[in-house]
Amino acid sequence: MSASCDFPFRMAFAPPHTAPRGDVLVVVFLRGAADVLNMVVPHGEEQYYALRPSLAIPRPDDWRAAPAERTLDLDGFFGLHPAMRPLLDAWQEQHLAFIHACGAPDESRSHFKAMALMERGITTEQGPASGWIGRHLATLDTGNPSPLRAVGLGEIPPRSLRGSIPVSALRSIVDFHLGGDWRAVRRMQAVLEQVYAGEGALQALGRETLDIMRTVQRLNPEKYRPQAGARYPDSVFGRALQQVAMLIKAEVGLEVAALDLDGWDTHFAQGSVSGQMPRLLTDLAAGLAAFYADLRDHWAHLTLVTMSEFGRRAAENGSLGTDHGHGSMMIALSGNVRGGQVHG
Repeated sequence: MSASCDFPFRMAFAPPHTAPRGDVLVVVFLRGAADVLNMVVPHGEEQYYALRPSLAIPRPDDWRAAPAERTLDLDGFFGLHPAMRPLLDAWQEQHLAFIHACGAPDESRSHFKAMALMERGITTEQGPASGWIGRHLATLDTGNPSPLRAVGLGEIPPRSLRGSIPVSALRSIVDFHLGGDWRAVRRMQAVLEQVYAGEGALQALGRETLDIMRTVQRLNPEKYRPQAGARYPDSVFGRALQQVAMLIKAEVGLEVAALDLDGWDTHFAQGSVSGQMPRLLTDLAAGLAAFYADLRDHWAHLTLVTMSEFGRRAAENGSLGTDHGHGSMMIALSGNVRGGQVHG
């Protein structure tokens, strides 16, 4: 029996295949276990209201609630939390779908264990240490040598990106700029261009990297003007999404971007139509809606998904919050999803 010499370089479970350059996946992790029943509300289910006397979102036809506080009906049974109104355009254009009752089978209700399993894409701790996105990238032979092929927005790349493919961690696009006095930067660029001026694969890779760095050097988040009047929220999440949009438009070889939105562990004072969770929903929906409008011409080759480590219990607790549950929900935003539907 002989072993393939390709094995050490392709630590993945699917055979390598070619994918078109230009396709981009954006993964948003809602850390803390989001209460998805108050995001996409089952307003047609009586038990939802019986189990959540204080936290339930009013039905679309509840005349006792102000119109701005009522669930936004989607299909007669499910509806959006009113803070997620900015996503209605994507829903109506059938580029937005919700997948309810999904997640990992782990029942520990431990944030750290559940997040680790979810990001590794496995069901037991005995699986590979690499991330599911890292293994996915290792199966794609796109011929893309870009140092920005896979980007994690933040101090440390998410665990889902771990694998044999190099990953860049960016707090900001500015991190990828050559810093220092502009004269010194130009001298450094000239030296690097001379180093990579020869023939060969290494030199070609070096020149492409320098080209990408020159492109990114011209990107300035402070001067960026989104398309279609899109307005990103002035938050860590909003700024991260805006910079992903900038990288996509700059065509620097980005294939995957991963970022987080924290704060979803709402055991206490969760809030119904105002408060802690509605503020998170406002940030999430405003960011996704701006990203959708800003990249309107890119959705044929762009997919954004959200995930959370698990959901929360159907019944509210005694602290006007919700405790750890099991099933969760994913949001899928793309020109290639069966949008305008709640799946699951």
